[in-house]
Amino acid sequence: MNVAKSGYHVFCANSTPACTELAKKITERLGVELGKSVVYQESNRETRVEIKESVRGQTIFIIQTIPRDVNTAIMELLIMAYALKTSCAKNIIGVIPYFPYSKQCKMRKRGSIVCKLLASMLAKAGLTHIITMDLHQKEIQGFFTFPVDNLRASPFLLQYIQEEIPDYRNAIIVAKSPSAAKRAQSYAERLRLGLAVMHGEAQCSESDMADGRHSPPCVRNTFGHPGLELPCKQQAPFPGIELPIMMAKEKPPITVVGDVGGRIAIIVDDIIDDVEDFVATAEILKERGAYKIYVMATHGLLSADAPRLIEESAIDEVVVTNTVPHEVQKLQCPKIKTVDVSMILAEAIRRIHNGESMAYLFRNITVDD
Repeated sequence: MNVAKSGYHVFCANSTPACTELAKKITERLGVELGKSVVYQESNRETRVEIKESVRGQTIFIIQTIPRDVNTAIMELLIMAYALKTSCAKNIIGVIPYFPYSKQCKMRKRGSIVCKLLASMLAKAGLTHIITMDLHQKEIQGFFTFPVDNLRASPFLLQYIQEEIPDYRNAIIVAKSPSAAKRAQSYAERLRLGLAVMHGEAQCSESDMADGRHSPPCVRNTFGHPGLELPCKQQAPFPGIELPIMMAKEKPPITVVGDVGGRIAIIVDDIIDDVEDFVATAEILKERGAYKIYVMATHGLLSADAPRLIEESAIDEVVVTNTVPHEVQKLQCPKIKTVDVSMILAEAIRRIHNGESMAYLFRNITVDD
């Protein structure tokens, strides 16, 4: 296909070669070439972007995969979007398979909702639409002032289970914490398999983190002269009113709700980054009689010593998609397998450009995916 006649251009905003592989696969499926641009870091670590062809009046798709250097990738995307905006591009659509800072989408004590900040920055830079995949929380879509298409990787992972896991009918889907139970239930129902949930003190879900709402008020000192109370920033709201004592949360001992004995255990989640929780879950499942353990996740960040920990653990295989580049980790750990999702990203680009419905890409997708 001739790029000029197609009415749209596809650019890649990454400056590192390893991060351009997904963009190349998408453009090959679309039958177009990557737009001509240069993205690089200057000697003082500033990011510079140069667009080498006319984009006036065109619809532009920017593919940006997020490597370990997250902040640099974000700046590359912002600067390229702004460069295209000032070059009079008609529409600028970001294809961000893994949306960074998605875990920072809730207020934590005196922190900030960084995901909301990033959404505002992308809109200010000139983006008019985003295509992403498996947001950590679906409510993140509400942070944006423009459309967001949150694609799902579950059809590809389900297909891998059916085609690559021998005797998968003897498997059971495992949620490593109660917060992941809905996703696991969705997988279990479509595969017609059983469900098990890990629960107990070994798990530490995000909902248990302090968000500031559970900070007890400072108790007024009632000893001595009324005018000599000790200074306190948090006085009781009304004198004489006693608030109920807030009981500390205690988790029960680790338990597995469901029978995994003599079964293949398949742990499902959206992100696998620090793998300590997955390794601990695998050890418990082995103790409960599971004879093979798989981990399925959309985004394989695999930070720090993740490849070594996986290789030394009871996990037999970790299956992730190529939304995040992880070729180095695969060389370090042969247990890591990759599922290609460039097909659905390319089809999303084609449908958006042609003004076709996106409903086909969400067929048989449940709300809990």
